[in-house]
Amino acid sequence: MTETDVDVIICGSGAAGETLAIDLARRGVSFLLIDKAAHPFVGSRGKGIQPRTQEVFEDLGVIDKIVASGGEYPLQRVYTDDGPVDTTMATGGPTPAEPYWMALLVPQFLTERRLRERLAELGHAPHYDHELVGFAQDEDSVSARILTPDGARTVRARYLVGADGGSSFVRKSLGVAFDGVTLGVRAVVADVVAEGVSFDAWHRWGRGSDQIMLCPLYGTEMFQLQAPVPFDVDVDLSARGLTELVRERTGRDDVLIRSVSWASAYEMNARLAGAYQAGRVFLTGDAAHVHPPTGGQGLNTSVQDAYNLGWKLAAVLAGAPDRLLASYERERRPIAEAVLGLSKRLLEGAKNGDTRRDRDVSQLDLGYRDSPLSHTDPRRTTGVLAGDRAPDAPVTGAGGLPTRLFSLFTGTHWTLIGYDVPAGEAPAARRGVRVHTIGERGDIVDTGRHVRDGYGLASGQWVLVRPDGYVAAVTADLDVVDAYLETHLNIGAPASPRRDTTPTAAMTA
Repeated sequence: MTETDVDVIICGSGAAGETLAIDLARRGVSFLLIDKAAHPFVGSRGKGIQPRTQEVFEDLGVIDKIVASGGEYPLQRVYTDDGPVDTTMATGGPTPAEPYWMALLVPQFLTERRLRERLAELGHAPHYDHELVGFAQDEDSVSARILTPDGARTVRARYLVGADGGSSFVRKSLGVAFDGVTLGVRAVVADVVAEGVSFDAWHRWGRGSDQIMLCPLYGTEMFQLQAPVPFDVDVDLSARGLTELVRERTGRDDVLIRSVSWASAYEMNARLAGAYQAGRVFLTGDAAHVHPPTGGQGLNTSVQDAYNLGWKLAAVLAGAPDRLLASYERERRPIAEAVLGLSKRLLEGAKNGDTRRDRDVSQLDLGYRDSPLSHTDPRRTTGVLAGDRAPDAPVTGAGGLPTRLFSLFTGTHWTLIGYDVPAGEAPAARRGVRVHTIGERGDIVDTGRHVRDGYGLASGQWVLVRPDGYVAAVTADLDVVDAYLETHLNIGAPASPRRDTTPTAAMTA
């Protein structure tokens, strides 16, 4: 095998690239994270963090800092001819299976800052002002040409991941199609300091092409200004120009934009890459799909792309079959296609002032039932199925302290849970798999029967959960688990037989 400088080169240090870097770092995989920009992104653009992404961030060890950096979405204040009308975006509440239940509002630059801080805790950092200008791959590696402040450099890696945005150099170099549509909407988004509006609400005026919105960016003193604008007009993005735009759309002279820290006029697109993998090169995040901003889906889909790819790269580098990597596109591309459809539908509603958001934006119901990594049992038709998101549940350790399934899942390992299994039925320990049992002499107790009810389990059944929190198999036959791990990961069955190793009275006498 060709010697390489690193295992993985990640091109692009946005939320997707940073997520992938964190996941590789905690697995001990060597990588180089580069970005052609001279400094981190400074805008609020992707400000919505959906519940499923919050679960990902919990596993990566950043959720509390990200929550502290922003807050819950504010109420919406819609200005009508009859006066302002306030509505809340929050509905429902947390459940044992779904501890995160509503979107967070965190400016993108703060989300990415928290991810960089986590990466620093793991001993790594992005390399800015490092531009990928060419690459070639062979059977064993990828050779990348990188321009740095100190001159050109060639780096060899086992894999290259393009996380370099909608105009991806990696995707274009591969010749991968980026089909889709231009949505006929041009808009301004800007981070501004404003006066004349309160910081307790998301302010909305107008409908259709005359809309304008000011959303408070918790964790900062700024608002995010959003407004559709004509295609054939040069938009003045200065504080004076945006103040005039606000006056025209609202009819108010008391709302003033005092400063602008970041602004962009952009055309909305919905596009999807024709392929996510070409040999040893992968696309992730906006390099693979771009969305209109409605519903807050783009950044979340990107983070979850990287979360799906990270453990698979690490597993193959550790000896799993190469075919495991083919499941990345098989699982994530249909998700992006579905989310693009959702974003477009929400955009059409937003044009008419409909800002309702249902459960489908949470991304909690997305899964991989059709994946080659999902062991389907045709006899199982109820409860959690292979490919579904693994629910959370409160449990109690045998030592008497309360914990959660998500706490047991946290980390880089697979998790195998036996429900109401006889003492000693657990398989012997093996690399990369943590086993927990509920039942006589089990190590966890099903507090309130939430595991049983949340998963739909019967006595003697086992649930195998992937490192990214999706169910791989539900079975009463541990031979199925052995075969699964051998087939997909090259993790062989335990050497010792399954038996009760608890000392007998004779042994302890």
